[in-house]
Amino acid sequence: MDPQALQQIVGHFAVQGKVTGIRPLGNGLINDTFLVGTDGPDNYVLQRINQSIFRDVDLLQHNIDCVTRHIREKLVAAGESDIDRKVLRFLPERATGKSYWTDGTQWWRISVFIRDALTFEAVTPEYAGYAGTAFGRFEAMLADLPDKLGETIPDFHNMELRARQLREAVAADAAGRMANPEVRSLVADIQVFEQEMCKAERMYREGVLPKRICHCDTKVNNMLFDRDGSILCVIDLDTVMPSFVFSDFGDFLRTAANTGAEDDPDLDNVSFNMEIFKAFAKGYLASAGVFLTPVERENLPFAAMLFPYMQAVRFLTDYINGDTYYKIRYPEHNLVRTRAQWKLFLSAREKAEEMTSFVG
Repeated sequence: MDPQALQQIVGHFAVQGKVTGIRPLGNGLINDTFLVGTDGPDNYVLQRINQSIFRDVDLLQHNIDCVTRHIREKLVAAGESDIDRKVLRFLPERATGKSYWTDGTQWWRISVFIRDALTFEAVTPEYAGYAGTAFGRFEAMLADLPDKLGETIPDFHNMELRARQLREAVAADAAGRMANPEVRSLVADIQVFEQEMCKAERMYREGVLPKRICHCDTKVNNMLFDRDGSILCVIDLDTVMPSFVFSDFGDFLRTAANTGAEDDPDLDNVSFNMEIFKAFAKGYLASAGVFLTPVERENLPFAAMLFPYMQAVRFLTDYINGDTYYKIRYPEHNLVRTRAQWKLFLSAREKAEEMTSFVG
């Protein structure tokens, strides 16, 4: 995007100092993100919100504002130091005071860039333990959130919906990809486990599984680490909303416990790392155990299986639909992603008994 146009957008927000440069930042699949350098005390993160995914920007920013305010209040009450590095801070738009600006066709927001922070694409057992503690603490800090949050992506982690979307994609075959025997085989294999993987929604309807305020996108690179290896804060809050705790537990492990990459073309690299599982589960239970019900706790191994399964379904659905949701780097990218996630699901399923024994 034109740097001059970006600078004009930045001018709508209450930044301090003169802008010295704007460049792309990160590798997110959904929003466009830029680092804004200034000669003032802070640099900033400028994001164009993908409104084709986040259709209600008012709701999106309401959720984020409520969550960041509540966490900041908790940190202040606890006497924490360096709070601006431990929770995101979004700037008000100059005219409206809202935490976003729109020209009617595009929606933008700016947060303060957290200095001296690192992100990681992979994680050691030690860092997995820290992360488990951090995400469990994130949920625990929001357990008494007084504000009502909405679903920024309705039914985001609803496995029944994802299964139905796959069936609809197969029936429509919009891109003509069901002619591929591998695609048909993957669909058949996935559907064998459909009923087993949809049990969370059934338990919720039966009243035995509650919803919590969850992050819902707990990838390793959605945490900021200090240079000493400790976790500073959770970032990328677009998907913070009511969900099952399975969302945060399972989706973290989907990324962190994968011995390969999410889109690894070599399936020999992909397996489920039990050392990462044990470290993360130990940290998570230490901080989230104060509010977890027995049903939530005993189904944490299910969560570890659910999320690679769900992501395989989502990637395959998008591939069959003609790659309309996820950004891709080459024509078969979503199919490669599907293969890797399916291999991870099968590996996690082989270790279900060991996971159950560990979480007690």
